Amino acid sequence: MNNTFFSMILVLSLLVCIAHFSNAAIQCGTVDMKAAACISFATGKDAKPSAACCSGLQQLAQNVKSVDDKKTICRCLKAGVKNFAGVQDKFLSKIPDACKIKVGFPVSINTNCETIH
Repeated sequence: MNNTFFSMILVLSLLVCIAHFSNAAIQCGTVDMKAAACISFATGKDAKPSAACCSGLQQLAQNVKSVDDKKTICRCLKAGVKNFAGVQDKFLSKIPDACKIKVGFPVSINTNCETIH
């Protein structure tokens, strides 16, 4: 269960990075649920992101309407990743391409969500 929750949060580390929580239309709970299936890949347990991982992230990406949405998703993902041991940047950075999602910024544990535009 914890791995599933973390995956959702990661994903995005992918989409991983959007605005002020109070002003955001996207909630961290939604981000967590959509990204949860990505944890196995982000920790190196799976060779590629699962269909559920990519589908969840693609759905999340479709809900991005503004830069603030991107920043909120980023913040949610970064907060979620902290709850899971073993997440590696070398896997996180591959998720957008593997899932055919354009995020417009580097996906990393170290992404500064405030600089996303």
